[in-house]
Amino acid sequence: MEHRHQVLIETVKRLIRRDAHHNIAKVLAKSHPADVAYLFRELELNEQHILFTLIEDKETSATVISELDPEVGAELLTELGREQITEVLEEMAYDDAADVIQNLPEELADQVLQQMETEDSQEIEQLLQYDEETAGGIMATEFFSLQEELTVKEAIAALQEQEDAEMVFYLYVTNSHNQLVGVLSLRKLLTVSPARKLKDIMDGDIISVRIDMDQEEVAKVVEKYNILAVPVVDDANKLMGIITVDDIIDVIRAEATEDIYKMAGASDEELLLGYKSFKIARLRLPWLITNLLGGVVTGYLMWLFKMTLKEVLALISFIPVITGMGGNVGSQSATIVVRGFATGRIEMNTIRRVIFKEMRVGLIMGTVCGVTVGLIAYFWHGNPYLGLVVGLAMVIAMTVAASMGVMAPTFFKKIGVDPAIAAAPFVQTANDITGILIYFATATFFLQLLK
Repeated sequence: MEHRHQVLIETVKRLIRRDAHHNIAKVLAKSHPADVAYLFRELELNEQHILFTLIEDKETSATVISELDPEVGAELLTELGREQITEVLEEMAYDDAADVIQNLPEELADQVLQQMETEDSQEIEQLLQYDEETAGGIMATEFFSLQEELTVKEAIAALQEQEDAEMVFYLYVTNSHNQLVGVLSLRKLLTVSPARKLKDIMDGDIISVRIDMDQEEVAKVVEKYNILAVPVVDDANKLMGIITVDDIIDVIRAEATEDIYKMAGASDEELLLGYKSFKIARLRLPWLITNLLGGVVTGYLMWLFKMTLKEVLALISFIPVITGMGGNVGSQSATIVVRGFATGRIEMNTIRRVIFKEMRVGLIMGTVCGVTVGLIAYFWHGNPYLGLVVGLAMVIAMTVAASMGVMAPTFFKKIGVDPAIAAAPFVQTANDITGILIYFATATFFLQLLK
């Protein structure tokens, strides 16, 4: 499969370079829509623009747009005429179409909605009312539900008439007010007496999510209960839609990618900026400036301890080791905590245990590294007290760094700042500063023995 994708990518790129548009159209027509969608993710934005205009089949175009980020999909659609845009969007699931329409220019979006069939536009406009990162924003409204008073025989007959339902592995049961009252599996429906009513065989213990719940929280619910779909209800417990596991996978992938970008001090917006170097630099600079200022503070602290350095010049040898190891340990702890908050494995009520655990880990690693670097200092400079100072400073610095790696993300989460954005640069800078302070304070304390 991977080989086939690679061959397709290389073939299309070669044809694009040759401007062989007729041949590209033939290749796209013979390829499966999912393969074409995969191909788009491997191309630059300008190549995507060329390729998209060459797709003749509207279903393939819809599949491609559904698989891409809504911002990119909307930008590609603007290459087409209004009628063509409408045709493509009508081939898409309502939730995917709503995401794309949100990113179209406002005037064009209004024109497309007016041109759509009434039923399609009404469903999409309803979805547009919700934030795109909530349960309402990602739910599918093409779901299948059954009235609780129906018999099994009647339910099976209704099921056989369905064509557009998103998923029928779970059958959701509602009352006369369209409120969600139960759920049953397709298997159970087919294995009980045809005369029994659904309200007698359904499971009333329903796992559902509110329509305004954040999509990341929805993903945690699906992961926790290991289900293929979750129903979405409003304040009155009315069934509004369902979210299937394929949408959850997209959410998890998007949230994980976003967190990784943030921790690197970058942004997924960079993908949309292509090769616009100045704009990309502007996005990254704030986090680099943070580290720059931290470096200046570190340098100032070293200047304050210049007398200690002057007395024992050998101390310079281990400054990079102290700051580097502290930064690494802090980053490791911060990454674990940020990911723990994101997945729900770490909560505020368990953070104390996490802090003490990371302190113990830092102490163990610091002891091992401290003994190692202390012995190196002794054999290198021939001064056992230098080895003691370097080793002791390493133990303390790494223990503090591990603790800082937990406390910094926790603090930012507590005050409502995304820890994925702020934790990494703060932890790195703070550990550089504390590492230098610990190192030179220890050296100053033992200064008479070091001379």
